[in-house]
Amino acid sequence: MVKTNNKTDQATTENTWAFLLEAKSLYKSFSGTKARFEVLKKLDFRIKKQETVAIVGASGIGKSTLLHILGTLDRPDQGLLLFQNEDVLDYDSLQLARFRNRSMGFVFQFHHLLPEFSALENAMMPALIQGLDKQTAAQLAEKILVRVGLADRLDEKATELSGGEQQRVALARALVLKPAILLADEPTGNLDKKNSEQIHDLLMELNQEMGMAVVVVTHNLALASYMAREATIADGRLDYLR
Repeated sequence: MVKTNNKTDQATTENTWAFLLEAKSLYKSFSGTKARFEVLKKLDFRIKKQETVAIVGASGIGKSTLLHILGTLDRPDQGLLLFQNEDVLDYDSLQLARFRNRSMGFVFQFHHLLPEFSALENAMMPALIQGLDKQTAAQLAEKILVRVGLADRLDEKATELSGGEQQRVALARALVLKPAILLADEPTGNLDKKNSEQIHDLLMELNQEMGMAVVVVTHNLALASYMAREATIADGRLDYLR
């Protein structure tokens, strides 16, 4: 029997694609009252495994639109979105939902927790959606909640948590299945300076520990400074600032 080296096989597979996620020539427009408004114009974006990128700039330039397309929450009018060199825009709705659940984690300015559920139950949701049994889902959720500093708040309902704690639950929910990419849209927009700094530090620690790529859309220049690269959108295209 021929033995295979799983680590070698994995490395060989990863070497066939240069980028974890790559967007090519994205075009997106919206209809206004009098004309069509072009938001993205042949925009290109690339990120490698474990890289971190901040997208900054004024409201209305297309930052959130780009993030939603990268996360397959929205589709471009034209363009490709390659995950490990496979165009996920060719997937049907069910395939896309499974892809998002398996490979993407999302954190937004508003935590979107289910208020009647506990911190543990909220964090379990992606695992349950994937089809894991309740016990396994609870174990995974508890582990990540402990990691984000909520070991003593597992059974508290979302409405009984502070703003900073709610955003930690949202982060735990996003990471419970160890996604390849975390997409965050103004993740500290509703937090005070102290809680914002704690979330900043936590994001970078988890980026290193979990090996995930991170894309953050933010007005917070302090958060942007934590990222390895920083870009804005100018005339519908990505413009790297550093």
